[in-house]
Amino acid sequence: MTRYATPLANPAATYRQVDLAGRTSGADSHRLVGLLYEEGVAALRAAACAAETRRFAIKSERVARATAILFALEAGLDFEKGGEVSRTLATFYHGLRQQVLQASIGTDPEPFREAAASLEEIGGAWASVRAS
Repeated sequence: MTRYATPLANPAATYRQVDLAGRTSGADSHRLVGLLYEEGVAALRAAACAAETRRFAIKSERVARATAILFALEAGLDFEKGGEVSRTLATFYHGLRQQVLQASIGTDPEPFREAAASLEEIGGAWASVRAS
C-alpha cells in the first residue's frame, strides 16, 4: 500500500517544485539568473555533503543539477551585448563544469566546495550589479 493517496508521491520533491515555481513566476531575467546562481551553489554544496557521507546516488543527482545549471548560465550569455565579459563568463562556466565533472569521479568533497564558492562569488557580483 502506498503511503500517499494523492499524486504527491514525494512531498519533498513536490514542495521544491512549488517553491521554485513561486520564486520564478513573474521574475525578471536578472532575478532568474540570480536564482540559477543560488540553485547552482546549493547543488554543489549538497554534492559535497553527499560525497562526504558517501551517498553516491545523491551526489550524482546534485552533480547533474549543477552541471545543467552551468549549461543554462552559459547558454544565456549574450556575446553581442556582453562582449569580453560574456566570453570570460563562458570560459569560467566551462572550466567550472569540467571541475565538477572531474570531482564527480572521486569522493573528495573539497572540489565541490571550491566550485560552490566560485559560483557564489560570481552570483554575488551579479546581485551587486542589480543593487547599483
